[in-house]
Amino acid sequence: MSPRRVIGIDTGGTKLLGGVVDEALAVRDRVHRLWRGGGRREVLDLMVDAVEEARAAAPDVAAVGFGIPALVDTATGAAGFSVHLPLEGVRFRELMEERLALPVYVDNDSNAAMLAEHRAGAARGALHAAMLTLGTGIGGGLVLGGRLYRGAHGGAAELGHVVVDIDGPPCQGGCPGRGCLEVMASGTAIGREGAAAAEREPDSALGKELRAGREITGALVTELAHDGDDTARGVLELIGERLGVGITSIVNALNPEVVVIGGGAIAGGELLLEPARRVVAERALAPSRDQVRIVPAHFGDEAGMLGAAIMALEEGQV
Repeated sequence: MSPRRVIGIDTGGTKLLGGVVDEALAVRDRVHRLWRGGGRREVLDLMVDAVEEARAAAPDVAAVGFGIPALVDTATGAAGFSVHLPLEGVRFRELMEERLALPVYVDNDSNAAMLAEHRAGAARGALHAAMLTLGTGIGGGLVLGGRLYRGAHGGAAELGHVVVDIDGPPCQGGCPGRGCLEVMASGTAIGREGAAAAEREPDSALGKELRAGREITGALVTELAHDGDDTARGVLELIGERLGVGITSIVNALNPEVVVIGGGAIAGGELLLEPARRVVAERALAPSRDQVRIVPAHFGDEAGMLGAAIMALEEGQV
C-alpha cells in the first residue's frame, strides 16, 4: 500500500509555495507562484491553479492543506482579517472544497509554520514556543502547553504587530498601528533600509547597485551582506536589533523555551540572529533571557507548506 499523500500550500503576501507531501514529510512536485496583482478572484484562481499542477503529478492525493495570511475560524474554515491579500470574508474551506473536490484544511500561514517546526523541526519537544516568520510582513505562531494557541477568537499570535516604536512609521496593509515589528524588521523593511543606506553610501556595493538601476530588495541586501559589504551588513544588524526588541517583549510576556525565526528573511542567518540575541540578552528579564533559545527554522521557508500538509495528514486535528 502506498503511503498517504497530501498537498500543502503556503500563501504569503507576495508568493505561493506548495508541494506533494507524504507521512514522512518528504516533499516532491513543488509548485511556485508569484502574485501579479488583481483582486480576490485572481488570488483564489492562482491557488487553485497551483493545487491542480501539483495534483497532476500526484493524482492520488487525499486532501489539501492551506496556510493563508489571514485570521481563520478553524471551525468553519472562513477567513477573517487579512493584511496582505484580499481574503477577508471568504468562506475559504467551503469554496476550495467545491472547486477542488477534495477535503480541505486551512489555518493561518504562520500557525502552519509553527506547527511544522513544533512537530518535527526547531521547536520539537517544546511545551512553550514562539515563531516569527519574516517575509513581506511578519507572522507569528505560538505553542503553549504543547498545543497551538489561537486565542479566544482565532486572533492570537499576531506577533508581527508587537509595537517596537510608538512613533514609528505606519504599519502595512490594513493594520492601523505604527511602529509594529512588521514594518520595522520584515524582509520588506530590509529592502527599505537597504535603499536608504545605498543613498547615504553611494560608494558601497549597495550604492553601486542602486546607481546601476537595480531595485534594492531584502534579498539583494542579504546577498551583498554575505559577500562582505559593510553597508549591507549594517542594515542586517539594524534589522536584527529591532527584531531583538520585539522578541524581548515576547520573551518577557510568555517565557518560551525557544523562539524560531523563519520566512524568507532568515536567509540573513547569523548576520540577523546574532544582533537579535544580543538585544534579548541585554533587555529581557531573568530567568527567561538566560534560558530561551533563538534559532532559525529547521524547515526554512518551507515550514508553512509542511505545516499545511500536516493539517491535511491529520485531518485538521491539530
